[in-house]
Amino acid sequence: MTPRGAALLLACCLPALALAEASAPKDFSSKTLETGKVHEECMKLEKGHARRYEWKSTGKVDFNIHYHEGSEVFYPMKRDDVSKGRGRFRAKNAQEYCWMWTAKAPATVEFKIW
Repeated sequence: MTPRGAALLLACCLPALALAEASAPKDFSSKTLETGKVHEECMKLEKGHARRYEWKSTGKVDFNIHYHEGSEVFYPMKRDDVSKGRGRFRAKNAQEYCWMWTAKAPATVEFKIW
């Protein structure tokens, strides 16, 4: 690639990278949980829409992303005994989805969803 081509590529991509970084929350939210207690962050997502998430905990927790249809609960993503996670979740259906942490022992969870 020529120096001019590299400069054009960089000029093209920098605004998109800056926009993506600007849309991410700067700070983590924090929630302290007692043994067996849960914390949920819920939001409505349209089919095909996605959210990034990142979190860490001071102890092991059960983590899931779920939604409800009537009395049934569906878990598109579920992990037990973990202390951190990150990823990108894309909705297969238009639903209210909840990111949920359940404490195995007292723990503080720091998280951001964007």
